[in-house]
Amino acid sequence: MNNSSLSSQWREVVLGSILGDGSLKVQKGDHNARFSFKHSIHQEEYFLWKASLLKDISSDKCHWHQKKDGWGDQKLRFQSLALEELTEIYNLTHKRGRLKIRRKWLNQLTPLSLAVWWLDDGSIIGNGRRGVICTDSFDYESQKILARYLLVVWKVKTHVGRVSNKYQGTNREYYRLWFRSAEELKKFLCIILPFVKVSSMLPKVLLLYKESNLQQRWISEVVRLTSFSKAEVEKHLKLKKEKWSCFRE
Repeated sequence: MNNSSLSSQWREVVLGSILGDGSLKVQKGDHNARFSFKHSIHQEEYFLWKASLLKDISSDKCHWHQKKDGWGDQKLRFQSLALEELTEIYNLTHKRGRLKIRRKWLNQLTPLSLAVWWLDDGSIIGNGRRGVICTDSFDYESQKILARYLLVVWKVKTHVGRVSNKYQGTNREYYRLWFRSAEELKKFLCIILPFVKVSSMLPKVLLLYKESNLQQRWISEVVRLTSFSKAEVEKHLKLKKEKWSCFRE
């Protein structure tokens, strides 16, 4: 298999997903890297959509159900073929076996890559008009590079903020990327909305407003930039507002 026989779509997905739930590894016994990811059974629609974009690097047996082991929900797992093209990306994005955030490869991200990253690890939080990307595994300097990249290339301002949690009796500190204003979050969502193709993921892009005219404007924007009907968007919006106590009538 050579580069000319592959579409670029799988590459865009891989580059975005290794920032989120995906990983690239050269396993023992393999000469080349494989790409893998897993999701909860509750995200099956999203899982299958993502797997469908990776058909050029997969076989019929590349995804399967993982039996529940007592820790959380049943999982769906994907693992690609071991390919030279994936090894090239691994060498570009990793150093000494660990993902290394560098502008050299971030500059190859596309709106589809950003969409996968957000759908993997992004969430609308707070009052329904702020956002966060759970970049917990990256150190502070790496996240500064990510924030600078989003600002320079996509004109979206994010803030690197520290999070402190108690874990097994010790304080665990890490960092996340925060969208502190509705305007910055909207700019980012408008970039990725044309690539949101799974209706169950709509809650991840639905901003919440108590003012009806502002809410209708965002509904119209989502409908305009995606392939979903207004009825479908409003259905998910209603369900989301019912779950958020501050928006219950």
